[in-house]
Amino acid sequence: MKKLKGRIKRHKVLRKKIVGTKVKPRLCVFRSSKNLYAQLVDDIKGHTLFSFSTNASAPKDKMGYGGNIKAARSLGEEFARRAKEKGFGKIVFDRAGYAYHGRIKAFAEAARKSGLIF
Repeated sequence: MKKLKGRIKRHKVLRKKIVGTKVKPRLCVFRSSKNLYAQLVDDIKGHTLFSFSTNASAPKDKMGYGGNIKAARSLGEEFARRAKEKGFGKIVFDRAGYAYHGRIKAFAEAARKSGLIF
């Protein structure tokens, strides 16, 4: 519980500095023990523009378990490809209070490599 409170506190500090718009949305990630979730958010209107996760049927069939670095890397590539198809190229990355290593880092680097700019 103490770890969760610390992450939420860090996320609140980050959110004061990071704002997503329709032109440059915020890419927010959530990490559970078995899956990784990512969404593009327009904070001005309060809308989710696009979301994708390792729990979705397409990636789940392809990679099986979604709670490892390999799955995060695969999700980052697929997320970037689909986001670019929808017209999103530049984004603001919100790591949601998680440390920038492991699955979060693998996801972010794969998304950058696949064409998202942040």
